[in-house]
Amino acid sequence: MKEKIRLIITGGTFDKEYDELQGNLTFKDSHITEILKHVRITIPVTVEICQMKDSLYMDDTDRQYILNSCKSSEQDKIIIIHGTDTMPLTAEILGKGNLVKTIILTGAMVPYSIRNSDAMFNLGAAVSAVQLLESGVHISMNGTVFKWDNVRKNTQLGVFEKLNP
Repeated sequence: MKEKIRLIITGGTFDKEYDELQGNLTFKDSHITEILKHVRITIPVTVEICQMKDSLYMDDTDRQYILNSCKSSEQDKIIIIHGTDTMPLTAEILGKGNLVKTIILTGAMVPYSIRNSDAMFNLGAAVSAVQLLESGVHISMNGTVFKWDNVRKNTQLGVFEKLNP
């Protein structure tokens, strides 16, 4: 049997939807079940909805909850759907947690619910990365995998990049 992957949902742009009445992006439910069915993933996946929060509003308590969720996971391969604004900060906390697991954080710059979203591509890259990499914490965005301690979000270009090329 193939090894299970734990998919931890924390919110972020990935799962936001446009609220026509309020005129802003909000959370309703996670789209992950729909996405997994649509892409016909054959690897056993356990989904955990940890929280549905914009990462700009996450605090140390939220990040500790994510760390504890990773620690208590039966699976050694974990993907975390996370908001891009503070993804490197959460990755740092997980990286310093010294877990002997392969943890990949990913997200989206454009919500899954909006046309031309990068959500499915980033998730697909994360699913591949979590199976191929040794234990450690990484960020998978824009078709690139970064170590947790060598990545930043370039807000001018809207991409992730290495701190030290």
